[in-house]
Amino acid sequence: MEVMNWLREYRELEATLAWGGTFADYLQMVTKNPKLALHAHARIYAMLRAAGIETVGDQKKYKFFDRELFGLDKTLERLVEEYFHSAAKRLDVRKRILLLMGPVSGGKSTIVSLLKRGLEEFTRTEEGAVYALDGCPMHEDPLHLLPMSMRPQFEELYGIRIEGNLCPVCRLRLDDEFGGEVERIPVKRIIFSEEKRVGVGTFTPSDPKSQDIADLTGSIDFSSITEYGSESDPRAYRFDGELNKANRGLMEFQEMLKSDEKFLWNLLSLSQEGNFKAGRFALISADELVIAHTNENEYRTFIANKKNEALQSRIIVMHIPYNLRVSDEIKIYQKLISQSDIRNVHIAPHSLWTASVFSVLSRLKLSNKQGMDLVKKMRIYDGEDVEGFNQKDIKELMVEGEELGEGMDGIDPRYVINRISTAFIRDEHACINALDILRALKDGLAQHTSIRKEEKENLLNLIAVARREYDEMAKKEVQKAFVYAYEESAKSLLNNYLDNVEAFCNSSKLFDPITSEELAPDEQLMRSIEEQIGVSENAKKTFREEILIRISMYARKGKTFSYESHERLKEAIEKKLFADLKDIVKITTSSDHPDQEQLLRINNVMERLVNEHGYCPICANEIMKYVGALLNR
Repeated sequence: MEVMNWLREYRELEATLAWGGTFADYLQMVTKNPKLALHAHARIYAMLRAAGIETVGDQKKYKFFDRELFGLDKTLERLVEEYFHSAAKRLDVRKRILLLMGPVSGGKSTIVSLLKRGLEEFTRTEEGAVYALDGCPMHEDPLHLLPMSMRPQFEELYGIRIEGNLCPVCRLRLDDEFGGEVERIPVKRIIFSEEKRVGVGTFTPSDPKSQDIADLTGSIDFSSITEYGSESDPRAYRFDGELNKANRGLMEFQEMLKSDEKFLWNLLSLSQEGNFKAGRFALISADELVIAHTNENEYRTFIANKKNEALQSRIIVMHIPYNLRVSDEIKIYQKLISQSDIRNVHIAPHSLWTASVFSVLSRLKLSNKQGMDLVKKMRIYDGEDVEGFNQKDIKELMVEGEELGEGMDGIDPRYVINRISTAFIRDEHACINALDILRALKDGLAQHTSIRKEEKENLLNLIAVARREYDEMAKKEVQKAFVYAYEESAKSLLNNYLDNVEAFCNSSKLFDPITSEELAPDEQLMRSIEEQIGVSENAKKTFREEILIRISMYARKGKTFSYESHERLKEAIEKKLFADLKDIVKITTSSDHPDQEQLLRINNVMERLVNEHGYCPICANEIMKYVGALLNR
């Protein structure tokens, strides 16, 4: 049975990860490989780097987050570089609690979850191996065994800095069991596991009246007091709070800003000094990242309370806004849908794109730049060049947007996926399209009692905008399917246009291969293409010269210039082809009783939509009818 083989292989792998020895053995290992002594923040940074880094332009993309988070590359780069990289270098930012702040369903908890699961996996690798004192309830760093007086010399010789002291339990064992001989104390390799409470923890506040600080810092073991005679005896104390168990790794503090003050006081010392107070013991060393997440309203309430000023100075806030790229929003919905059990419903092409257009538009802020509306901004954020603007403008737009709080409000992915789910359930064995999803989104707004009236009106307007965008996409899709040998038609039209543009710019004539006549550049042809994208009479010369420069640039690089090599020219060629076909499309798609020729054409288009564009017969038929109705308006 295959499963039995899997289980055997799993046990064999687990056995290879186990290691046990003495502190003397560990010293030999760590002096040869100082990376074994990484502190918590440095370990997390090493984990993030180990997953790979891709540089796109001047931006770093950390692949660690790739599978779960989309459209947050810039935010995640800032998080890694400004917090984890700096903290790994022991800069002062390491002494701060990391607070992720952003709108609901924006990815904050996903970031924390990824860090937790990532640490669990990283400590199973050789690069991320972690060793601890065997029997220590806080699985602390074995190097804590070295006396303070020896540490400067050890750092000078091996480049390893040691921070922190032995926990009360290990201090007692060192004296009682080993007579102060640190080299005999056992050390083992540990694997982080939230389930087993090793290196990863989560603290969730409950009712302040009933919750005990012991959940955070451990508690007295009353059953042992009579045996050991004192509350200050480490053997009479359970070092099982979340701060104890998350030592060497990460602790998530859920709803931190809503917690009772007594729970927050422990974080003051932990963040600044790397220790906390528990029971009747001296300060206990802890090396861990404390990470929390909240929304903007909760944070504003928190900082308005003067009592929280001390903790505020020990918090570093990282804004986690919503994704602002349509292409990445689609990936979010695809991920969420793939996690469901729905398998029989076909999603028509551009359905998730249309929902994403609505979502992203709701999060954008109007720019002060003249001629820049929300749709243009959405397109340029998604990597397109639009009339009057190109990708060079994106940085300035993003800086302006950040100042306006762009991405910190709007429709959240959770709402959209809930409404998509509603559309799924309505027709579980067929096909849903963009109109089904837009209808579900609109119906959901009517049921959303928390949305103010003016906000609801704005969102209804954005649904209308998303539908208009879909209408254009649908017309283009059907018209493209109607074009026989589309690529060849586009190539032929492009070559004709380029021949005329070259002659125009060089003030030369064209040679007719059939009549052998010299012909002037066909101004009517060039203008019929350029007018499709709004190139004015005054701007035509500049546009044509720009095309020739682009062709020259491609030639120098040994590349072939095609109609797709210039975004605006591509749009112009497509629109020209579609304009020439519009009447044919209109007649064919809207005919109630198509003749034999029209029927053949419809079948060819349907076949092309299904085989080449991802439609099923149901949604292919629906989009044909829909586009016919649009063209006949």
